[in-house]
Amino acid sequence: MKKIQFLEKTFRFMGKHQMLLPGERVVAGISGGADSVCLLFVLLEWKKCFGLEFAAVHVNHGIRDRAGEDARFVEELCKRLEIPFYLRETDVRRLALERKCSEEEAGRDFRYEAFGEAAAAFGADKIAVAHNLNDRCETMLFHLFRGTGIRGLSGIQPVRDEIIRPLLWAERGEIEDYLGQIGQAFCTDATNEEDIYTRNRIRRHILPYAEREVAAGCVQHMGQTAELLSETEDYLERQTREALADCAERAGEACYILDCGAFMTFHPAIRKRMLYQLVKELSPGARDIARIHVTDLCGLFETAGNRRICLPFGISGRREYTRVYLERGQCGTEITGAEEAFGEVFRKTFRTGFTVFPVEDLPRNEENTLIFPENQYTKWFDYDKIKRPPVFRTRGVGDYLTIRDSQGRLCHKKLKDYMVTEKIPRDRRERIPVLAEDSHVLWLVGHRISEYYKVDENTKRVLQVQLIADCGSSSTEEKNGGTCESSLI
Repeated sequence: MKKIQFLEKTFRFMGKHQMLLPGERVVAGISGGADSVCLLFVLLEWKKCFGLEFAAVHVNHGIRDRAGEDARFVEELCKRLEIPFYLRETDVRRLALERKCSEEEAGRDFRYEAFGEAAAAFGADKIAVAHNLNDRCETMLFHLFRGTGIRGLSGIQPVRDEIIRPLLWAERGEIEDYLGQIGQAFCTDATNEEDIYTRNRIRRHILPYAEREVAAGCVQHMGQTAELLSETEDYLERQTREALADCAERAGEACYILDCGAFMTFHPAIRKRMLYQLVKELSPGARDIARIHVTDLCGLFETAGNRRICLPFGISGRREYTRVYLERGQCGTEITGAEEAFGEVFRKTFRTGFTVFPVEDLPRNEENTLIFPENQYTKWFDYDKIKRPPVFRTRGVGDYLTIRDSQGRLCHKKLKDYMVTEKIPRDRRERIPVLAEDSHVLWLVGHRISEYYKVDENTKRVLQVQLIADCGSSSTEEKNGGTCESSLI
């Protein structure tokens, strides 16, 4: 493809998705790799045609030895092209430990934070990043393998809020060919050739195999499918909003009321989307809302009878006659009398994280035995043994743990008796958080988990549960896991 054709296709793609208006101010994330260097020159050409003020921002993650060379390359390139340049640096490994997440996630979050800060300093309306069509296909497969909906299957979007992706239409080879035609060098990230990240394995092995052995042109075909799925998602989102207007009403800041009769007139696909949308609005994030939670909520509408179910983040679904109430702060925090103080302290002290993933994602040793990192505040459970959403609360009457007796057989033990046996002081017993499914305790925080819910050789899906301390400015941070000390546990 000739360079003029490449630019024409890029400009048409930008126009189709209304990425830029004449004279807008933009910051562009420039790593120094082929994609981002191409983005820099595309924006220069757009500036010639339509007018544009833009600056470049480079993020040094501090991981690779030659990261400083990449920063100098981008800075010198921007100086030659007379483009304002911003540099942000961090130690991603340290940041990942501080934020208790993967290096990949920490790096991505820091990049977008840096882009946002540069945009504010430059007075930019938009942030341009250099994802290409291969990236979009990799994301589609990544989401498909882990389980997702239509939005996830459509992969990276051309426009998301202030983020624009002008090169999302182009394959990686087309981008490198364009740079060759204009005689522009770029940096090569050696970590892209390593298999340490899941996306790298998809990029290096799965997509090339599909292109070679399944269907030539598969990346282009997947790109077309992504566009179709994105349009479908936009349509369904509109239908969902209209449906919610017909059968749901807001009652205060943390409550929605749905009419059962009106709700059941809609197609099951729209019903599930409505519930997911409402729960997402009630929760601090949709990451820990799984299909099982939406399915359980649907059951409230499908069978008559007053009852309630609990979801993560203290959200509940409650049916009363012909109405269903979705409320935040009604489950896992339903505390009365002397326990009320515990609930308030617990909510202010901890954030909870619930993540479901296939057992294959857990690390193994050379003997193929599962490895569970030593972490007092993160535990793993067999997800398929859990029939109702577990919640954090104080201990209650009838609570029990599953333990092994002296012959190794599973048996129930009252939580009260366990606390006595373990010589847990009486004044602490009411303050220790428990994670429970009804009366069955999965985890007595700081002590043990139930034998019944442990991951074993038959486990298919794993539920990871985290207690993440909201330390604020506290200096009482434990070295193991970075979790604040708390009088609760």
